Amino acid sequence: MTASDLQQAVRLLEGAETVIVCCHVAPDGDALGSMIGLGRFLGRKGKKVWMSWGSDNPRVPPQYAFLPGLDDLSAHDQLPDNADVFVAIDCGDIGRLELLQGKFHTATSTINVDHHISNNLFADVNIVEPDRASSSELAFELIKAFGEMPDAEEAMCLYTGIVTDTGRFQYPSTSAETLRSAAELRDLGIEHHVVGEEVYESASFGFLRVLGIVLSRARLDEGIVWSWVEQADLDGLDLDETEHFIDVLRSVRGSKVAVILKQVPEGTYKVSLRSRGEVDVSALAQRFGGGGHARAAGFTSHRAVDETMAAIKSAIGS
Repeated sequence: MTASDLQQAVRLLEGAETVIVCCHVAPDGDALGSMIGLGRFLGRKGKKVWMSWGSDNPRVPPQYAFLPGLDDLSAHDQLPDNADVFVAIDCGDIGRLELLQGKFHTATSTINVDHHISNNLFADVNIVEPDRASSSELAFELIKAFGEMPDAEEAMCLYTGIVTDTGRFQYPSTSAETLRSAAELRDLGIEHHVVGEEVYESASFGFLRVLGIVLSRARLDEGIVWSWVEQADLDGLDLDETEHFIDVLRSVRGSKVAVILKQVPEGTYKVSLRSRGEVDVSALAQRFGGGGHARAAGFTSHRAVDETMAAIKSAIGS
């Protein structure tokens, strides 16, 4: 990303009347925060804005229900063809748009805002910076490139994205620049304590029960700590509420990689990978058609749990 990339994106958005802003499917805090923060800002600029992601039944994870602007989200089939600008945000590749790829291709201009090292620069303008800890930081930079600042609600969304994608500022990706961005957003009048309370300190009782099942299954094999969640385990719990299970596994001393496999309704498994530094899990995920960051990545597996883990162990050992 260069200053000219930012200015080109600003020119496209300034000249647009209709804008689609979309994040990846199964959105996390950074995907939602960056999308809503930027989308609402563009709405304030007088643009007609649609925000969504490419799932049949887009659903906000319960831990992010406090975010402002959720009523502004649209179903994927409500988005128009031939928008002036399509902004894909927090998408490592165009495939992460899933059902919205067609809308992306019909847009007059496209912008890609992302921080994944695996991003293949798939848009007309690419605001991509793998050294940034979150896409929300880049969305903040883009807003400031307009010569303006977010309002308090937009800032709350962007701050949430930064907090969640840095693990509350604990991950190695957290830089001094990250902390400065968070401080700027904090100064805009947000209630920063609400983010920690809602995302990390608020859960249903069912969350505890399913976490207990996952921990009872946990294995530690040759430095790999892993477990899995089946659909039958959930008993009404939203799969999105299991987002932080991987962080519990990752805390095990002596482990080098943490893995959790989460079965989706279709029967496949969403595989999340975390590294304590020795293994580049982004490169590992790419071997299975996924992507991410050196210490946090993922992919989708069509194999059974044991087969998937055997393949991961073999890939790490090779």
